[in-house]
Amino acid sequence: MPTPTLTDQAFLDTTADRLATLPAVRAVTLGGSRAQGVHGPDSDWDLAVYYRGAFDPEDLRAVGWPGEVSELGAWGGGVFNGGAWLTIDERRVDVHYRDLDVVEHETAEAEAGRFGVEPLMFHLAGIPTYLVVAELAINKVLRGDLPRPAAYPEALRSTAPDHWYGTATATLAYARAGHAPRGALTQVAGALALATAQTA
Repeated sequence: MPTPTLTDQAFLDTTADRLATLPAVRAVTLGGSRAQGVHGPDSDWDLAVYYRGAFDPEDLRAVGWPGEVSELGAWGGGVFNGGAWLTIDERRVDVHYRDLDVVEHETAEAEAGRFGVEPLMFHLAGIPTYLVVAELAINKVLRGDLPRPAAYPEALRSTAPDHWYGTATATLAYARAGHAPRGALTQVAGALALATAQTA
């Protein structure tokens, strides 16, 4: 891969500036390993655009960065409702769409101890909707303003572990009673992997 022309900070500044100018975008954040300072030299860049109202992925395509830009809802809808895999100044960049109406709703739900689990590619046990709370707490806000949760929602301390433990227990129980007696090794292995992901 060719050498980038900008320093990391210059790249981040110019990219965040450009994303912040897209219609309906209210904030831009840096997430993933780079937000937490645990990245390696080959780590990609995880950015998110927080929008209010009618965000149009065509506006992101029009910027001209090479890569794939999904439609809204293409990643399943809900919290993870789409994004883009791009190359910007020879860097691999993921851009996630975050609907502020959804983020605010799921944050309020998490405060009350309620959440859902959404299917998402490459995530075996799915994604809990309270993930948006963790993102608001950990990600670095590059442009705009976002609420910053002060602590882990107290109500989730009981509801989330109970949910994941219960789901994993049921998964293993079905594997033991339904799959194992029939010698269905693939299903047993899958259940073990799923239960492990549910309690990780």
